[in-house]
Formats: sequence, C-alpha cells, structure tokens
Amino acid sequence: MTCTQCATSEKERLTPASQRAFRLERAAPLVMPDTTPLVTASATVAAPDTEVDPAANTDYAATAPEAVAVSAPADVRGLLARARAKCHLKEYTTGIAYLNMALRFAPTNADAYYQRGLTRLKLKQYPAAITDFTKATQYNPQCKEAYFGRGVARMQTLNFRAAIPDFTAAINLDAEFADAYEYRGISHASLNKPTEAKADLAKAFSLNPEAEKSLRRYTE
Repeated sequence: MTCTQCATSEKERLTPASQRAFRLERAAPLVMPDTTPLVTASATVAAPDTEVDPAANTDYAATAPEAVAVSAPADVRGLLARARAKCHLKEYTTGIAYLNMALRFAPTNADAYYQRGLTRLKLKQYPAAITDFTKATQYNPQCKEAYFGRGVARMQTLNFRAAIPDFTAAINLDAEFADAYEYRGISHASLNKPTEAKADLAKAFSLNPEAEKSLRRYTE
C-alpha cells in the first residue's frame, strides 16, 4: 500500500539569522507493506464529519455526530483512504479523526501513525507529530519517511541537534533521499557546522537541482 502525503506546500526556508522553523514541504511516496489488519469485531463508531478545535486534547471521532457502522471484516485501509481524502481537502482535524478510528482497530498500523504525524505537522502540533512518527518507526523500522518527518518536526521546535540523526536514519535507508540531505544540511548550517552543511547541500543538489537555492544560501 502506498501512503501519499496529505498535502504539499512551498517550503518556508530557514534563515540562520532568525532560526525560524519551516514547514514540511514534500516527501516521496511512502511504500508500506500491504499488511493492514482487518477489523475482526463489529462496532459502531462516530464518523468525523465536523471540524473540531485542533488544540483540544480529545478523541475527534468520538465527538462527531454521524455514526458509521464498522463491522467484520471492515477494512482499515478504507478509513486511511478517507483520512487521506480529508487531508487533501485540508480538513486536517477530520482526517485525524479517521486516523484515530483506524488506530482503535489497528493499534500497530505504522501507516496510520505516519499519516497522523504528517497531519499534525500541518496543525503545528509538533510534539504530537514527533510521537506519531516515532510510533511509525517502531512498527515499521524501514519507514524512511517517518524518520524524515520526525526530523522536520524537531526542526520546527528548533531542535536541530536532534533532527540530524533522524535525517541520517532516512539517508541510511535511502542513499538518494535528496530532501533528507538538504534538511540535514540546513540543520548543520543552523548549528554553525559549515563543512557538514556544504557536503550535505552539495549532495542534495546533485540529486535534485531544486536544492540549488539552499546550497547557495548556506554555503556562499
């Protein structure tokens, strides 16, 4: 099963002078093993068709008004598809609600944690995003995008030192992960490590010419 990123946007670049955080821009599609468990018991849960306060620490699905019957053998992948559709429409809190539903039936589903982590990045819920990406790596250690996403979430909190090992883990899983090199290079630059920054940004540029702006900004 392929997990696609919920939404993409132009990257807000980090500048060393201000050290302001930036948003997750893009990630290559994550290919997850097609082993999503099926629900084995009948249940009825509330469908998350209304927006709620993203700052509220609540189970969005449980507070929505419309009920959806989920009965055996209901496919959790259907809930994940609904979540992706909602995120594509930028209805992020509703997307999280569907992911919460999926995780109630499949609590070890790495794809659901990964998707929820991406969505929480959009909602600027960085600690929660870090937790979700960590869960995704626990249940699927080959999930390079989860390491990358966790690194970006840590950069959002200006924890560049902690972000670097995450980007390194993503690179170890994919030696041609251009975004991971670029973001690791920016992290090095933010920690005043110009040699490491230049090496990473040069590698990113060799893999993706669009990284040229970062290469010039942080090494010239």
